[in-house]
Amino acid sequence: MKVVSLPGNRQLSWSSRPLVMGVINRTPDSFFAGSRAGSESVARESALRMITAGADILDLGGESSRPGSDYVSVDAELQRVVPVVESIRRESGVPLSVDTRKAVVARAALDAGADMINDISALRDDAELARLVAERRVPVVLMHMRGTPRTMQQNPQYDDTVGEIAEELRQFADGAQRAGVQARQIILDPGIGFGKRVCDNLRILAELDRLQELGYPLLIGLSRKAFLGAVAAAPFNSAPEILGAPYGAGEWPARPSEERLAATLAANVHAATAGVAILRVHDVAETVDACKVVNAIQAVTGKARDR
Repeated sequence: MKVVSLPGNRQLSWSSRPLVMGVINRTPDSFFAGSRAGSESVARESALRMITAGADILDLGGESSRPGSDYVSVDAELQRVVPVVESIRRESGVPLSVDTRKAVVARAALDAGADMINDISALRDDAELARLVAERRVPVVLMHMRGTPRTMQQNPQYDDTVGEIAEELRQFADGAQRAGVQARQIILDPGIGFGKRVCDNLRILAELDRLQELGYPLLIGLSRKAFLGAVAAAPFNSAPEILGAPYGAGEWPARPSEERLAATLAANVHAATAGVAILRVHDVAETVDACKVVNAIQAVTGKARDR
């Protein structure tokens, strides 16, 4: 069993199945419209629905990181995030992650009742954020990304996709520990869709075992992403064309995000059977059901995982 420590002498643990992290975006421009919560009340209602559906963790963000997006101001992010943290915390003790690159936002969110930080910059954008995570001793997700959301999809290139990502993630984890973050509080995310071609995203999923050799829990966030729309839209046996596509599906129009649920579930089932710790998803109820089926099959065959 794996365990990370949360504030208030609580723990987050997992063994036989991945934890399901539900996404709530307090943003007007996140790539999947179904995840956008335009007001505090809508965000609260989304949170309660996800909790009822079986979410183990909620991940709240106030700044879109879709390709081409840019930073929002600290004030705007604070206004989007902190009241929702307070509102959710009044209703539930569910572990609550805040998706931010900014120490000021992270501190306010933790003060309001959040439990962990999910940083797409892997603590590289704001040196104070690493010190804050170390000081509060909260879990932190370090994600792989080259460039920024604005620039990351401008001709990304890898020679050894998973090897390079693994080495960079190791460096991020080492840097966090040098700043005082405890190794047992670090979760790694290979950053599917962040500075990756279609082939890179598929390679990550195919070689999750190489990333697990780093020794940290893995979070996978692939929910409804463009590479799934590319693969789902293309005919069978069209791998060369798809694998060479930087973002879309080559000559085939990619499925829109609203039509990527089945593809998302297929990829998440693969990740679940590979032993990842956390699945970050928009569709909690469907993912929980899929994980139940995977777990039941593994239990019957005696192959239930304990990672």
